[in-house]
Amino acid sequence: MSTSANRRAAFRAKVNQRQGLLVPGAFNAMSARVIEDAGFEAIYITGAGVTNMSLGLPDLGFIGLAEVAEHCARIRDAVALPLIVDADTGFGNALNVRQTVRVLERSGADVIQFEDQIMPKKCGHFSGKEVVSTSEMVGKIRAAVDAREDGNLQIMARTDAAAVHGIEDAIERGHRFIEAGADILFIEATESLADIERLPGLFDKPQLINIVIGGKTPVQSREALAKLGYGIVLYANAALQGAVLGMQRALGTLKSNGRLDEDATLVAPFSERQRLVNKPLYDKLDREYAAKD
Repeated sequence: MSTSANRRAAFRAKVNQRQGLLVPGAFNAMSARVIEDAGFEAIYITGAGVTNMSLGLPDLGFIGLAEVAEHCARIRDAVALPLIVDADTGFGNALNVRQTVRVLERSGADVIQFEDQIMPKKCGHFSGKEVVSTSEMVGKIRAAVDAREDGNLQIMARTDAAAVHGIEDAIERGHRFIEAGADILFIEATESLADIERLPGLFDKPQLINIVIGGKTPVQSREALAKLGYGIVLYANAALQGAVLGMQRALGTLKSNGRLDEDATLVAPFSERQRLVNKPLYDKLDREYAAKD
């Protein structure tokens, strides 16, 4: 098996253990390196994060397949961890979903997530969402499953129906999505603790729970969610919100004082920045390939 096939097979087995694998979100290659360096076991490439940090726009469907694929490829080059890629609605109908899977699989994705919102989608914790019909989403999932070349590339089906039609509709959709071939189920913006507790027992596939800091889903510990049987506990934008606060603090100090020293409470040291981007390796390679004349 190839490296990617081995990685995907191992990650599929890990998720299927349903032990609450804690996964942060990355918005670029540097944030992915920080996540890997911190000891996490997988990375979620967040559509909201890419939109916020690359475009300075809210998560309202402003990015497309080319941008997601470019970010995925860059992050794949930077880290060895499994990548869960947020592909929004698949950027169109079932035929677009098919192409999305083909492109993102080549770009290094290990799990590709599709949701049942209409285009343009909204952040799952925004108000005013709308969803497509169950049958339309089922067609998209079938197209995604058929499009993958590696059977261990997992397809994650997300439903936002709980906020639109209620939790029972979301549960019914979840069963239909699994029947269509989804490997992982993601019921977004679950607001009731009772629903959080019962959902893992309703399905024969692992589930992801999304903890949005300041969002609609009550925060529970990873340990508690693991005991309930969730496969993945996602913090999609913890790194993003932490980075924004760090920038505000460092730049606020610079603006106030007119200077900024290498203060470890405000900025990472210069040496740490170089370590994270693996500069010592490139110094070694530079010496190895230098002209000997």
